Amino acid sequence: MKKLILTAALFALAACTWDPEKGQFVPKPPPPIAEELQPLDWSAREDAGFKIPAVDPAKVPVQYQRTLVPNPLPEEAPGTILVDTTTRHLYLIQDERSALRYGIGVGKDGFGWKGETVVNHKARWPKWTPPPEMIKRTPSLERWKDGQPGGPKNPLGARAIYLYKDGHDTGFRIHGTPEWRSIGTNASAGCFRMIQQDVIDLHARVTPGAKVIVR
Repeated sequence: MKKLILTAALFALAACTWDPEKGQFVPKPPPPIAEELQPLDWSAREDAGFKIPAVDPAKVPVQYQRTLVPNPLPEEAPGTILVDTTTRHLYLIQDERSALRYGIGVGKDGFGWKGETVVNHKARWPKWTPPPEMIKRTPSLERWKDGQPGGPKNPLGARAIYLYKDGHDTGFRIHGTPEWRSIGTNASAGCFRMIQQDVIDLHARVTPGAKVIVR
């Protein structure tokens, strides 16, 4: 019994630090947030020779603007991505305390999905090839059956993050969009849209092999 009490006391002290001014042990401060969030920057820019127009933050609801928030999945490893299709948010886990949150556009009625995937690879100004079923629904896309080159008018935008399940391509992406007004809405065919400047930011932070949880 004495040993058990001593062990518990040692664990309690491990969570404390000595304060010489107070002459006693005090609780340790929480670990620091992984980084200071840089100010939101949706200004116009040039990337790989392509011009990306500015997005006025005043025209985007504040809940869909990138920010640092408490970690919604503290049990998951840093680098994990959580997509919340109900609130239309994407979270990138930073550490046990914090996550970066971005606003996204999600699948419209009949195109939503949930589950777990992994990041297989990433691409800058990716080529987009509409699947046959999409061409069937929208015959005008026939001209892109062999792929639309990357560029400002490409539906995948400036960056794409490719989601795989059990080694197979799901066909779903996290990607940019020139249609920034669709952020916060159900407008896609199952992919997750982001403001161009945001997807560039996320693309730089994400590592292939990272878990992606969609719920």
